[in-house]
Amino acid sequence: MSSRPVIGITCYVESVDRDPWVAQPSGVLPHGYIAHVEQAGALAVILPPRLDADQAMAAEVLARVDGLIIAGGADVESSRYGDPPHATAQGARRDRDTWELALAAESRAQGVPLLGICRGMQVMAVEAGARLEQHVPDRTGTTEHSIAPGTYGRHPVDVLPDTQLARILGAGTYAVPTYHHQAVDARSLEHTAYRATAWHADGTLEAMEEPDGVFRLAVQWHPEAGEDNRLFRALVEAAREAGRPAAS
Repeated sequence: MSSRPVIGITCYVESVDRDPWVAQPSGVLPHGYIAHVEQAGALAVILPPRLDADQAMAAEVLARVDGLIIAGGADVESSRYGDPPHATAQGARRDRDTWELALAAESRAQGVPLLGICRGMQVMAVEAGARLEQHVPDRTGTTEHSIAPGTYGRHPVDVLPDTQLARILGAGTYAVPTYHHQAVDARSLEHTAYRATAWHADGTLEAMEEPDGVFRLAVQWHPEAGEDNRLFRALVEAAREAGRPAAS
């Protein structure tokens, strides 16, 4: 068995055209996720969503990996946290919501190191009982977090000292790739195990973590779209240290 940790990464199932095939249901994930995981010294496998996913299925899958990334994507359906949808809400992806919420819960039960990216941070927060801010520009009056459709912007985030994130990146201000219009409602984190670890100057929560126990860290930005590999290296190292069966 390989000595490299195995990192599962969630993805979409999309209809894809690939000559000569048309509208083929396919597992879809930006390759940056895979490239960063491999650069960090692990093996990457994708975990396509299923609408019929449940805790038992998530448990079976996670028993075969050493770490988990819940990847970016569309909005979490607002009914998952008890709110009506905002006018800007994207089409619901119930298969991903169902699958990723089950994975987030089961990863805690099994002690699987977890990194959430953009939507992944929001999934982790919702699974823990938090709510989402459905349209950040309503509060900020700007589109800095999502400058144009299909285009990553860059903006600064302030990483708080004395956090796991600061031990990985260093405390201070960093420019990060960004593309989101929703965010975790920081006030609702008070009733969860997560703590805020990075902010935008406009008051948008940009990262969170569980300070105790297994690695559970999430960022609102898109490290897979940049060059900085440190978050992926931290996940892979946590997977090694956890000593789970897949890495043995």
